[in-house]
Amino acid sequence: MPVALITGASSGLGRALAVALARRGWALVLDARTPQPLYKLVDELAALTVVNAIAGDVSLADHRHDLGQAVQAAGGLDLLINNASTLGPTPLPSLAELALASFDEILQVNLLAPLGLIQQLLPQLADDAAVVNISSDAARASYPGWGGYGAAKAALDHLTATLGQENPAQRWYAVDPGDMRTPMHQAAFPGEDISDRPDPATVVPAMLNLLERRPPSGRYRAADFEPTSTTDAGAAADAGAAAGAAADADADADESYALGNTSR
Repeated sequence: MPVALITGASSGLGRALAVALARRGWALVLDARTPQPLYKLVDELAALTVVNAIAGDVSLADHRHDLGQAVQAAGGLDLLINNASTLGPTPLPSLAELALASFDEILQVNLLAPLGLIQQLLPQLADDAAVVNISSDAARASYPGWGGYGAAKAALDHLTATLGQENPAQRWYAVDPGDMRTPMHQAAFPGEDISDRPDPATVVPAMLNLLERRPPSGRYRAADFEPTSTTDAGAAADAGAAAGAAADADADADESYALGNTSR
């Protein structure tokens, strides 16, 4: 049974991916900062697969150590998805107004935590494992207010590319999932209606296609891997429906999650 570790798994894309992988027979190690929605997810997935969830802040070394212990107990790791992120303060300030302490937190969560977890888990990665670092279009384009977050994600893209060069046995992906209707996205636009953004479950089939096709290490957009064949479309419908149902069932958890301005 392959093993995946997903950070930021209590809502949004992390949750949708956890549901989809569980339905495909993956054993899961899940992380999130907020315990209640995380353990609710465990209860839902326990009938499908082996799930070990550890609530905590992935930017803390002790928590990353605990995740490493869980992976070791599971027998190693085939897939790591660094999904936990934070925007920092919202409404999003300009760079001139961004407190350096807030920028430090953004870097800790979005950049240093993924690298720290990779360093922790690298000895346990299978030779054909994949590491997916969730990026953003803000890593490539500049938007007012998004400078701190975008800079962190741009640096994460660079780390991903370098890790791919240094560890050619595995696949290393920085993936821009596109805009999604998530608590973190809502926090970026307080008071605005973001109901036109896609549900995270709609991104899952493209992410699964990426993992199945295993292109060379690099930076990709999830949209580039949207299902096109009949077979892909069938698998996409199954994965998307399952993840979508779970996401609908977790609306209350998403609301509490948004209050933290984070996808952790």
